This record gives sequence, C-alpha cells and structure tokens, in this order.
Amino acid sequence: MTKKIAFVASDTPSAQAALAELVKAYGSVDHDQADVIVALGGDGFMLQTLHATEALACPVYGMNRGTVGFLMNGFSVEDLPQRLDLAEEASIHPLRMVAKCRDGSVHEALAINEVSMLRAGPQAAKLQISVDGKVRMPELVSDGILLATPAGSTAYNYSAHGPILPIGSGVLALTALNAFRPRRWRGALLPRKARVRFTVLEPEKRPMMADADSTSFEDVIEVDVSSCEDVTHRILFDPEHGLEERLIREQFE
Repeated sequence: MTKKIAFVASDTPSAQAALAELVKAYGSVDHDQADVIVALGGDGFMLQTLHATEALACPVYGMNRGTVGFLMNGFSVEDLPQRLDLAEEASIHPLRMVAKCRDGSVHEALAINEVSMLRAGPQAAKLQISVDGKVRMPELVSDGILLATPAGSTAYNYSAHGPILPIGSGVLALTALNAFRPRRWRGALLPRKARVRFTVLEPEKRPMMADADSTSFEDVIEVDVSSCEDVTHRILFDPEHGLEERLIREQFE
C-alpha cells in the first residue's frame, strides 16, 4: 500500500525546488491525513518539523537540502515510496525545560537536541547543579553548560567536546562550556530519567539565558530539565544509515 505523504520544505531555493519536484511526482496531503511527513532542508529545519508535528502519530523522513544533514537522508526524487517502505525507525524523547526568570515569569519548552545555559554578560557565569534533588556541584564557573540527548550529542555538545551517545544508551550528556572552576571538569553522563536543576548564582551580576533548541529565555534564575516521556518523535532513516549507525560512524571520522 502506497503511503500518503505530506511534504514540507525550508525556505531555501534548493529545498523549494525539491518540494516542487516531489509534489509533482507523488502529490501531497495535509499533515493530519499523512502516513509519513517528508521534510526537505537541513538539521535545523528537521528540528522545526519534529517540534511542529509532535502531536501527530506519523514519523518524519528527512532529505537533505541544507548545509548540515546529520538527521537527514540523501536527496533523490526517484523511488521515494520504496525508500519509505524500507526505512528504519528511531524513536526519541525530547527534554522538557522549565525556566524561571528574575521577573517571576515561568516558561516551558521542549528540546530534541539539548538544553543549554549561556552567560549573557561579560563575566563568567556561576551555577549550582542538582541531580534528582541532590546538589552535585555547589559552584561551576564557566561560559555555561548544556544537557544533550543522544540525538543531539553530535551537535552543540560535540563542538563543546562532549561525548557522542549511542541512541539506545539511555543516558544524557552534561557538558560544561569553557569551565574555569573546576578547571578540569568537562561534565558527566546522567541517566535519561534524571531530573536536573541549574540554579544561577549572582544573577544580577552574572546574568544567564536558557535555550531549548533555539527557543530562548533571558534573565533566568533557575532551570529544571527532565526527559519528556509523554512525547515521542519518530524519525526514519535509510537502511544502514540509521541514527545508531551515524552516531557510531561519527566517532571514527
């Protein structure tokens, strides 16, 4: 049975041209009628698509028409139905960030890749880190910190010298950004279901912002992060090019 496909594309000329070709070849249905959503763009657009369709049960298959494509498959107009039939599925849970700001406001956002805390002033930030209600680091002086999922471990986390995590590892990467004190501390591996709290020390003097997949909030004083078990993102990959294989291959390149 041929799958009903909903095509979406980023605004770049190459993605829009690919969209026109694919719609002409296979047609397109609305999201709520689709068996699968095909996203055309780069990793950034893939994240946008996953967030936008998180309430839908259908999986997302990405084809690379951007500059970065770790979450994407190669682009081809030919044989798309066959590729979708053979595709391997990876299921991931995002992180839920709850950020409290100095003005008393509280904000929530989901992150498929990572939640990051970044300094927002000229001085290094000071943070306290608690895991499951226990203070694990009374004071971290750094440019910030991030908590990455396995799916996001090759993104900002990897650039900050954090570990690459196999998709089925059941752990999160807690990675410091330019730690000054403790100087040699790079981070930790935490269970996926750990509840992490970042408390900003001296927020007036050392302001910080919090970010969840590019959804940002300024002047945060406390940020809670936990795995969002009630949301599951389903991503499709071509055989032998799945997310597990890519995460392993990345470590040998």
